[in-house]
Amino acid sequence: MKAQDIMAKNPASVNPDTSVQEAAKLMQREDVGVLPVVESGSRRLVGVVTDRDIAVRVVAEGRDAAQSRVQDAMSSNLKTCKPDDDVDDIMDVMGREQVRRIPIVNDRGELLGVVSQADIVREAKDDDKAERTVEKISQPGGRHNH
Repeated sequence: MKAQDIMAKNPASVNPDTSVQEAAKLMQREDVGVLPVVESGSRRLVGVVTDRDIAVRVVAEGRDAAQSRVQDAMSSNLKTCKPDDDVDDIMDVMGREQVRRIPIVNDRGELLGVVSQADIVREAKDDDKAERTVEKISQPGGRHNH
């Protein structure tokens, strides 16, 4: 099975200049905890912003969410996968990086979709590997923990 078979296609996204408050409202409306960040005027992925990023990098520091920009809260050192990557390879990346979501991009770096931990568990043929992946992701000290 490939990423394109299980990914959420065309996920809601924001750009680096979007206000943190707008991003939080979009998270609320879409019922998600992470938004891909794409270049203004394109779909080229430049980062992700999570509800935790907003809490830690904006709210906890006493910044105004209406004035703060997504670029000030987002994570930009991302691991991505391609649509034709095998789900087993995606599980390896998720476990190694301890992330719950992997953006799926084309050869130009444009966002196509997102594979989540839930997608993996729902579709995994190898239940043992899916279980081990979830355990790795959930270990304390993950780099991103989104």
